[in-house]
Amino acid sequence: MLQTPSGGADSGTAAADSGLMSIGAVLNALRDEFPEVTISKIRFLESEGLIEPQRTPSGYRKFSAGDVERLGHVLRMQRDHYLPLKVIREHLEALERGEAVRLPSLGRQRDPGDAEPSVDLYGEPGTPTVARVGRAELLVAAEIEEQQLEEWESYGLIAPLPDGAYDAEAVTVASLVVELGRFGIEPRHLRVMKAAADREAGLVDQVVAPLRRHRNPQTRAHAEARTKELAGLAVKLHAALVQTALGVRLP
Repeated sequence: MLQTPSGGADSGTAAADSGLMSIGAVLNALRDEFPEVTISKIRFLESEGLIEPQRTPSGYRKFSAGDVERLGHVLRMQRDHYLPLKVIREHLEALERGEAVRLPSLGRQRDPGDAEPSVDLYGEPGTPTVARVGRAELLVAAEIEEQQLEEWESYGLIAPLPDGAYDAEAVTVASLVVELGRFGIEPRHLRVMKAAADREAGLVDQVVAPLRRHRNPQTRAHAEARTKELAGLAVKLHAALVQTALGVRLP
């Protein structure tokens, strides 16, 4: 807790002298890398226990350089790895305990410098994977509102599992829908992509179905690997066909 200097008129002076920053200053410091960050987002991350800024006697938040660095790390993990806040918090806590931990993957990992979105479709082998997220975690990870999610569900772009949770790829889908929306492509326009994906999935399922029904447990287990392999090839073919149709080549 910051202490007001004896005879001082404002505790903000002490905060400035000690190198602490107001929430507005933190927002300005982060906006170059995270242009969509808001004061409400910073306050939400605090409420979720991701940061713990100091408070003046008047209740104003004051952030240290370490707080700002931690905020940047949290926002980066959300943006580049689509991780829910619970997973990010557990990862940071493990690091603070000095544990050597690897960053879990959630859906499609994104390298900000990678212009090829189809690289590493299933994550790095051996990387811990977060398989399921709750509805609230999905909303936060994709930075969308409840109304948007309901609309996308009505178009079949995202669907919950029977218990109400979502698989990890739902975060990837939601994030890509948001990105396409910045180009004026509305969710209703994406139904054709969903229909094409369902047909491709049906084709893959026809190939692996005999393996899944096999009496040999090892053969049934092999169906999972074959499904991933075929799905990866189908996605690459789809991307190549789209590029050919448009007469463009991704860098």
